[in-house]
Amino acid sequence: MTMQEDALRRASSQGGWDRRTLLKTFGAGAIAMAGAPLLAACTGGSGPAASASKTVSFGSGSSDEVPKAAYKAVTDAFTKKSGIAVTTNVVPHNDFQNKINTYLQGSPDDTFTWFAGYRMQYYAGKGLLAPIDDVWEKIGGNYSEAMKKASTGADGKMYFVPNYNYPWGFFYRKSLWAEKGYEVPTTFDQLTALAKKMKADGLIPIEFADKDGWPAMGTFDYLNMRLNGYQFHMDLTAHKESWDQKKVSDVFDTWKELLPFQNPNALGMTWQDSAKNLGAKKSGMYLLGSFLTQQYTDKTVAADIDFFPFPELAVEGRDAVEAPIDGLLLSKKGGQNQSAKDFLAYLGTPEGQDVYASVDSSNIAAAKGADTSKFSPLTKKMADVISNAKSISQFFDRDALPAMANNVMIPALQSFIKDGNVDVKNLEAQAKSLYAAQ
Repeated sequence: MTMQEDALRRASSQGGWDRRTLLKTFGAGAIAMAGAPLLAACTGGSGPAASASKTVSFGSGSSDEVPKAAYKAVTDAFTKKSGIAVTTNVVPHNDFQNKINTYLQGSPDDTFTWFAGYRMQYYAGKGLLAPIDDVWEKIGGNYSEAMKKASTGADGKMYFVPNYNYPWGFFYRKSLWAEKGYEVPTTFDQLTALAKKMKADGLIPIEFADKDGWPAMGTFDYLNMRLNGYQFHMDLTAHKESWDQKKVSDVFDTWKELLPFQNPNALGMTWQDSAKNLGAKKSGMYLLGSFLTQQYTDKTVAADIDFFPFPELAVEGRDAVEAPIDGLLLSKKGGQNQSAKDFLAYLGTPEGQDVYASVDSSNIAAAKGADTSKFSPLTKKMADVISNAKSISQFFDRDALPAMANNVMIPALQSFIKDGNVDVKNLEAQAKSLYAAQ
């Protein structure tokens, strides 16, 4: 074992990857090389599967207990219906996401969990995915045009099967708010005024966690869209707009108004840690995706959770919502396995998505015709927010170049959370270099 391998293994065993430390110590190449054996060890082999195969290998980054159980329900139902066995390889979410490039270039599973939009288009453009136009011929009628658009590659071919999407917004405990007399804010000024009241009441006003790096992007996205509009958000993530301009500086200046009200221990906490604080009424509200509710297994607590959209800031961006779409892709290898395509086609039906939702009710089924009769009042409210939105963003790390999100934005946001400072000129310089290399 080399010194690098030993250090990487020790880092993993001590609570996961510290990406910035590893980059600093070994460089990006070391991380890329390290990612391959970890993910490859979880896969079902490297050779192309025969078209007549009665097995499917499924790589999943849905490692939390609820979504893991939901996907197991789906694979079990598919196997019972088709006679095709599915081998599921679950990898911790952050590891799966951070090592996806080496995973796809190594020995990937036939199909795997991933995201719609640019994050899908990027890997399709690299030739690492198999198109699934034949699958969409079977399931296309189950999806809206918006879902179809989000599933289409830059070459016009279909690559993605949407399973669900979920809005980001502020979540809170209804009983706590009733006790304190808090009211839902509809403007940013009302939000900050409410945060002041919560702080005076001894609460953490805005629960916040960014140990893993990506959650803070949701705050940036909403502030950016509310100030500058959805199209600016999309143009910025595509680097059609410069980072070195007042519109971007205004986003961070506005965020500074919230920093005194966000959990001061954010950089040492995971989103699950913050979810516990909200559930225990230690904090007043929490900006996160609806997957937050997966953490509340106590039915009393779960029934006490409510939600409101990010308040207005300006005329721009009032009708935009951050609602990422999750689903399945087919690896290049998996494209040679008809059984893998059959599995994707099953997930793209109301039946398949009803099976998933029977276990994980925190998200909104993407397929038309999925059963909504069992939606909780909270789920119905979130579904209405999505359906009434004029524009839907995916999330910064899905709309932007992967290297921009992981190597530039995460450390920049974590530094900003720590001291309130950000260098937009430096962000622009790094973005210019990364996007020019594509």
